[in-house]
Amino acid sequence: MVSRKGWTREELLVAFRLYCQMPFGKLHSRNPEIIRYSNSIGRTPSALAMKLSNIASLDPAITSTGRKGLVGASLADRKMWDEMQNDWESFVEESEKIMVAVSQNNKEILQTEKVIDYTGKSKLTQTYTRIGQQFFRKTVLSAYDGKCCITGLSLPKLLVASHIIPWKDDESIRLNPRNGLALSMLHDKAFDSGMITIDTSMRIVVSQKYLENNDPFFESAIQYFNGKEITLPEKFEPDEKFLEYHRNNIFEKLDNF
Repeated sequence: MVSRKGWTREELLVAFRLYCQMPFGKLHSRNPEIIRYSNSIGRTPSALAMKLSNIASLDPAITSTGRKGLVGASLADRKMWDEMQNDWESFVEESEKIMVAVSQNNKEILQTEKVIDYTGKSKLTQTYTRIGQQFFRKTVLSAYDGKCCITGLSLPKLLVASHIIPWKDDESIRLNPRNGLALSMLHDKAFDSGMITIDTSMRIVVSQKYLENNDPFFESAIQYFNGKEITLPEKFEPDEKFLEYHRNNIFEKLDNF
């Protein structure tokens, strides 16, 4: 009987990175990106797709929907899941290095992944900042299937991975996708400025300061959504603690109450 080869840390980092940045519906063995990366790490597409299913079984946002076909995760999977959740900065940094390393023999992937220059402290900081921003955007937008969670807009150039708690207010969660929402540029600005927020029922709340401004565009583009539920992501649901912070510290309340 041939024993199954255990997954190395490097292979798990590749799998977890792919899980973060692919829509749930694309986590299958026919996905060309999964095929490319499985070849790079010496696994079959089916094995890599199965590992992604293992990871999905750890995500409360997915398991709470009662999806079938998800298999149990290993102790190593659970350990890395917890590690990722507790320190997104380190996960992004380490997984980026591994993704570059395993892509060395794949020119197509190298064209988009090989962006790191490890020489010079200043350049290194700038590089990691850019990589972090790219990771956050791709992860958040993939979680929402590339659509604004308020309007359903799906044009990438008009979408923003919006931070719930602003970067400047808490850098420790700046790469945490549960601190993100996929929003159109207009609604990102409205959310960031406190014109709108999200309540505990995941419904849009428009500040009363603006409900009577008699602006036809505002009424159709923003006020229209007052009281409507956002579309929740397939992965990494927004953290209620982060939304509570937004309601209490950023949302514009009438007369400061």
